[in-house]
Amino acid sequence: MTPISEDWPTEIRLNPAKDLLHIAFEDGKRFALPAEFLRVYSPSAEVTGHGAEERKIVPGKRDVLIARIEPVGNYAVRLIFSDGHGTGIFSWVYLREVGEGQAKLWEDYLAAVAERGLSRD
Repeated sequence: MTPISEDWPTEIRLNPAKDLLHIAFEDGKRFALPAEFLRVYSPSAEVTGHGAEERKIVPGKRDVLIARIEPVGNYAVRLIFSDGHGTGIFSWVYLREVGEGQAKLWEDYLAAVAERGLSRD
């Protein structure tokens, strides 16, 4: 998928505590995405499987941090998390999508964790 111009970030910044990624886009949209949220919604095959029905629920990530950010071409970043996970490539389009859907996605995640008797800790 080719990003449209509004999908290009004007700022990507990790806060000093490394638990919140700030991203701003050319159209003025801004998101503050927690490390735990990004980890459990990593676009990696480990988390997404090979389709929506194979998506994994990743518990126990409440205290995960973003250890570092690596550029991937001019279309994405790889986030390396403190638990060693680093295979997800977060495209600008994907970061916008999870930013815009953050409230619903987080609600769905919390419900799935509770439904399975899992813990965020």
